[in-house]
Amino acid sequence: MGTRVLDPIDRNSEILFGLFMVLSFTGTLSVATAGEKEVREMLIAAIGCNLAWGFVDAVMYVLRNLVTRARQARLWREVIEARGTEPAHQLIAQELGPLASALGPSDLERTRQWMVAQPEHVAPVAELTRQDLVGGVGVFLLVFASTFPPVLPFFFFTEVRPAMRVSAAIGIAMMFLCGHEWGRYAGLRPWRAAFVMAALGAGIQAVIIALGG
Repeated sequence: MGTRVLDPIDRNSEILFGLFMVLSFTGTLSVATAGEKEVREMLIAAIGCNLAWGFVDAVMYVLRNLVTRARQARLWREVIEARGTEPAHQLIAQELGPLASALGPSDLERTRQWMVAQPEHVAPVAELTRQDLVGGVGVFLLVFASTFPPVLPFFFFTEVRPAMRVSAAIGIAMMFLCGHEWGRYAGLRPWRAAFVMAALGAGIQAVIIALGG
């Protein structure tokens, strides 16, 4: 395929989505009243929730790709079938957005001619592809797998309070790593982005614990 199916934005977004979902369960246990039964019910609910939402998010990922390619296919067809060069140039410029201001009529015309000269198989097609399915499976696995690191402490600690605190620390560490990768991908300072994401995670955890823990 040449490129990764899921870019860092997709990967980290899915991890964070699953992480926030599971932390909303682990963080709202009551340390005063939660016993073994409540912890077990919480674990079942957290795993079941991320299992369901991982599937939903995977389906939405595939549908989003199909809709995007359908739009691209329509644009390609409209440019090829445009009556005159000016309408075609307008379509290309609209798709490029602000970048089009740097292009003159000759640049837009070269783009139009390139599109016209391409063989039919090069044009976008609104069909389900293997890459869509692989990406959907990847989305599901990321959301579902992100469930387990924060719930592991509940298998090893007999008391709820330390389990909740270790779970929160694991969640913040995962957010730190996601922020670092986001920062590196965006060309920002990775460590600064990581600390900002970790601080955001700590704040979210504080709110969750205050409300339910």
